Amino acid sequence: MSTHAMDWTTDSNQCLSITMVRSSEDTKALKDGESYQDFHPAFTYPIFGEEEKIYGYKDLTIDLKFASGSLKQYLSVGWSDKLKSADTVDNVDGIIREYLPEDIETSEGAFQAQVEDASSFKPLGEMIYSYTRSASKGKGKNVVPLNPDDEDAIVYEVYHCTLDTPGFKEYHRRMQIFILLYIEAGSYINEDEEGWEFVVLFEKRKRRDSSHISTYHFVGYSSLYNFYYFPEKVRLRLSQFVILGPYQRSGHGSELYKSIYQYVLSQPRIGELTVEDPAEAFEDLRDKNDLKMLLSTKQFMEEGFGSDGLSHGGGRVGKVGKALSSGKKGKMGPPVEKGWAEKWRLKMKIAGRQFQRLVEMLIQMHSDPLDARGLKAYRLQVKERLYRFNFEVLAQLEKEERLEKLEETFQSVREDYNRILKLVY
Repeated sequence: MSTHAMDWTTDSNQCLSITMVRSSEDTKALKDGESYQDFHPAFTYPIFGEEEKIYGYKDLTIDLKFASGSLKQYLSVGWSDKLKSADTVDNVDGIIREYLPEDIETSEGAFQAQVEDASSFKPLGEMIYSYTRSASKGKGKNVVPLNPDDEDAIVYEVYHCTLDTPGFKEYHRRMQIFILLYIEAGSYINEDEEGWEFVVLFEKRKRRDSSHISTYHFVGYSSLYNFYYFPEKVRLRLSQFVILGPYQRSGHGSELYKSIYQYVLSQPRIGELTVEDPAEAFEDLRDKNDLKMLLSTKQFMEEGFGSDGLSHGGGRVGKVGKALSSGKKGKMGPPVEKGWAEKWRLKMKIAGRQFQRLVEMLIQMHSDPLDARGLKAYRLQVKERLYRFNFEVLAQLEKEERLEKLEETFQSVREDYNRILKLVY
């Protein structure tokens, strides 16, 4: 028997398969090509180490199954051959169970019974947001909303919970594994810390049988943490955000983010929404949705850009790099009137740096390429923010080098703004 190391080494991302198991009746409601079986994680290094390798097996398979609604779990590990030396062989089953809840099913039969009892599962907490999609449509973000009562409609609902919500602490222990598997540098939260809030997204689909019962299926979630916000409110920090693999690239992340933002606006106790160390993909999602929100706020756009600054949702706005027709200039300038911008920032509950970036993008979108004075004012506005943000680094440079670095950064920012603006149109 060969003991060459490569012969007994397995990629942990590839051998770990995740399946969201639906009951037999719920499976009948799926469309052709729609599958929630045997998909793989983006990361496994928090569980199996930086190299994401498992040693000591041939043809290793790790099947982690979830009841699609209740998230009850069943784990099975298999292989065709295993090294005899226990000292060098990774204890796969033992390692992964350290990250799973205590109530994981040990019997496949008991697990399957939980799956078939799908109709008894109902989301915990308070529903705060919903939207609909057509079951007959494939993947894609440009989807047309349907009436929830339409025969072809799939309803998606978002629920708000805390760790004090009855039963939610146990449910959270089942779903938190997805943080490790889909968020780079993700880690479990400390349940003993007060101030955690959660929004959980579910698919709600009718069965095709005569009962027409609707059952719920987990799509993703976000965890949020409360901080003090002077003088008597809280700052809500978006800490973790995950959408399961089969639901990605279909606009569900944007809907979940919008549900969070609308919740923040509806709560007088919350003064601001911030995001903790966002990944690049999430930054794009956030920028795109924040821009759409501002563009659809009629009063903000009209005050900002004068009589031509109509909303994205209900009127004309300038295309990227195209100026609006000449008219009375608004508060956006450039440069933007800082007092006016701060008033709107507080009203919209957007973090300072994020709001400044959004304002810069909107000015760039409406800029007139022939207005040299306006372009210069815009350039100075952006550079002022960049200088303040990078002060400690830039202050160490000689003046000429500092100006050169600022110009280089400004051009890079402008290019990135053009890229982001194209996501909106």
